[in-house]
Amino acid sequence: MVSGRVEFLLSAPQLKFLPEPTVPEIALAGRSNVGKSSLLNALTMRRGIARASVTPGRTQELNIFEVGAPTQFRLVDMPGYGFAKAPKSVVEKWQGLVRTYLRGRPVLARTLVLVDSRHGLKDSDRAMMKMLDEAAVGYRIVLTKSDKIKASALQAMHEKVAAEAKKHPAAYPEIHLTSAEKGQGIAALRAAVVADALTP
Repeated sequence: MVSGRVEFLLSAPQLKFLPEPTVPEIALAGRSNVGKSSLLNALTMRRGIARASVTPGRTQELNIFEVGAPTQFRLVDMPGYGFAKAPKSVVEKWQGLVRTYLRGRPVLARTLVLVDSRHGLKDSDRAMMKMLDEAAVGYRIVLTKSDKIKASALQAMHEKVAAEAKKHPAAYPEIHLTSAEKGQGIAALRAAVVADALTP
């Protein structure tokens, strides 16, 4: 993932445009502006593989990235949810795309649910977690921007999120604390992603 091939493959506005399900996929989900693009860049150690946007909700399709040569697995950047500034009809279309992908993609190995360390779990995150529970898709909760709050507040948030995660059957018990900017927790998350993708 670090030294080999990582390339953007395509953007899929509908499931029919997705590549053939021949290799495992790791999906990234999170509220708009949670830092998905920055985390993706940090995980792959490619500065511009995913373009961060100052406009929340810019990602409106499933963006697919291939890892390895030949391709070992794919990373799937899903549309942000929550406060995306878009017409209701467009938001519903994104939600339908994500829901159908999560429930019907046979090669989906794991989903990363990104949560802003400063704000914790919101109702939109809980809705995503519930959707993943119902689809029986295992997921890891990743707290982003952990460098933006004090250590004591981060610890309290970590404990709060971990306690709530225990109530969700598909949630992985370990909560990842990360900072794409400072590099905190990125190596451990990268190792977890590779293990999730490549372990049968």
